[in-house]
Amino acid sequence: MSEAVVVKKRSMVPLYLIVLSCLLPIAAAFLLYFVPDLRPSGSTNYGSFVEPQRPMPEARQLPLTTLEGEPFDLNSLKGRWVLVSSDGGACPDSCASKLHYVRNAHASQGKNVERLVRVWFVTDDAPVPQKVLDAYKGTIMLRVDPVRLAAFLLPPGTQGDAAGLEQEMDRFLWIIDPNGNLIMHYPGQETDPIQFRKDIAKLLHASVIG
Repeated sequence: MSEAVVVKKRSMVPLYLIVLSCLLPIAAAFLLYFVPDLRPSGSTNYGSFVEPQRPMPEARQLPLTTLEGEPFDLNSLKGRWVLVSSDGGACPDSCASKLHYVRNAHASQGKNVERLVRVWFVTDDAPVPQKVLDAYKGTIMLRVDPVRLAAFLLPPGTQGDAAGLEQEMDRFLWIIDPNGNLIMHYPGQETDPIQFRKDIAKLLHASVIG
């Protein structure tokens, strides 16, 4: 008679534990990102979260054109982090400061630089000075109606005429995430460029998207 061979079934518990340990950090990051109430009160981010987050409008809701007059769909930038500023085309010193902060924060991200793109919304028909065009090459410059833009960038219910809304938007910088959601804003010309740069680096480090 041959001896019976007893095969002991291997437990799957260790495998399940390994998979769970990999998924938990992703799940936690997802919850903290999309459910602001779960974030610790001692958050170290410099910028302020946009509440509620607002998705990019479709092209028909927010018509955009390049400086050359070609139509542009903001949704074509999904998949990358978008650093946003807004000003009139004459671009006074306050405008140039913001473009400078955004350009330098972008350039400082090392290997992550390709995950970012810069957009300047030009809220009037004024010509953009050549020195600004030269200094901020690589920035996507888009002409837009300020009233329509304000419906996206400013808190819901913000009232005002075109000039007033334009002036209010000039006070900020924004970040749009790779899913197309407006998620953070900064105090425009008063932004601390070092803290702004650090915030972007933290977002890129923590993000599994874009």
